[in-house]
Amino acid sequence: MINNLSALSPETWPFRLELLPSEACLVGGAVRDALLGRTAEYLDLDFVLPAEAVQTARKLASYYNAGFVILDAQRQIARVVFEQATVDIAQQEGESLEIDLSRRDFTINAIAFNPYTKQLMDPLQGVVDVQAGVIRMVSAANLQDDPLRLLRAYRQAAQLDFTIEAATQSVIRQLAPLLGQVAVERVQVELGYLLKSSRGTVWLKAAWEDNLLHSWLPDATAVGLAQVAAVDTSALLLAKTFPELGIELQASVTGKSVSLLSLAKLANLLPSMPEAAEAQLLGLKYSRAEIRAVVTLLKHLPQLQSHASQPMTLREQYFFFLEVDHVFSALTVLAVAEGISVEVLAPLIDCYLNPDNQIAHPTPLITGNDLMQVLNLPPSPQVGRLLTEIQIARIEGKITTSEDALKFAWQLRDEE
Repeated sequence: MINNLSALSPETWPFRLELLPSEACLVGGAVRDALLGRTAEYLDLDFVLPAEAVQTARKLASYYNAGFVILDAQRQIARVVFEQATVDIAQQEGESLEIDLSRRDFTINAIAFNPYTKQLMDPLQGVVDVQAGVIRMVSAANLQDDPLRLLRAYRQAAQLDFTIEAATQSVIRQLAPLLGQVAVERVQVELGYLLKSSRGTVWLKAAWEDNLLHSWLPDATAVGLAQVAAVDTSALLLAKTFPELGIELQASVTGKSVSLLSLAKLANLLPSMPEAAEAQLLGLKYSRAEIRAVVTLLKHLPQLQSHASQPMTLREQYFFFLEVDHVFSALTVLAVAEGISVEVLAPLIDCYLNPDNQIAHPTPLITGNDLMQVLNLPPSPQVGRLLTEIQIARIEGKITTSEDALKFAWQLRDEE
């Protein structure tokens, strides 16, 4: 069912309509989403103007003291950034709006709306495809012109819960090798969308089956894709029993959109050897923090699996948490996806979720300076070793106070 276009009312915009020329048309995702009744707190508006696109954007930004950047000087595309909206203004391609729309990726994104006349322009019958929930290419040549559109079809199918029309999917399969020519940063963004939610997992698998991932994730397998789906299931299971873990799984590693859960899924599509996985992630331009997180998952998953029937000692747990740190929640979801029961992991999870637990969140009884002063030690690795042994003795219940810690340190030093 197509909803009305009230969502496209200029009253919802962060600027006055009069600042745009009467020929300005809203295009792309905003029109499509309004037809579907999809709303968002943050607006993403794309306008097409027949002339003076950059000048119009610059005036708009100046009037509201908003952010301004030229995205493509040659094609005359500029962006105005408001607190709750991004507005892209582009020069019309070709001599008419119809020609511009005919150069777009899919019919559902080739619908225009004139906010002055309230007129909807739909030369490619995109509204019909929106109603049917179908992603249909405008033309094979348009997909070939920007091969990222091949992967974008799967991402939009996931986001909108649409299907890809058979002829379009057939063309995508034929053009799949071209995706290897696309800038890696753009590919990573589309992968991020597919890894973000369980609905994307189905389309991630379809993209792999249609050979769209081979250039970037050559070690992905059917088994690995099945494990991605298993991670979705295990994340739901863990979040039910341990809601705090569920929240952590959605958290970003670096402040970007890539969550710990996304990285747990991604780990299943990489080589199992951490060094090889790191090389692939570097090639995909993931951040250092994201790469460290995935490498940590791959290094320590075997450790959890090896202790499925025999719990770790307190010493082993101490070093485990020290090395795993905030990646623990993603590691547990991977372990459950691999078949380790939540009950087996529960003691470790309880340790992790208790901020006062000295195994997972140690707080020192004494400092290195204390040791050096009392034991008359120079700065050296020995100080670090003593502090480690003191903490392990504490979690094993052998010491409880700073005085105990210093006595224990004297004893250790005498034994060395």
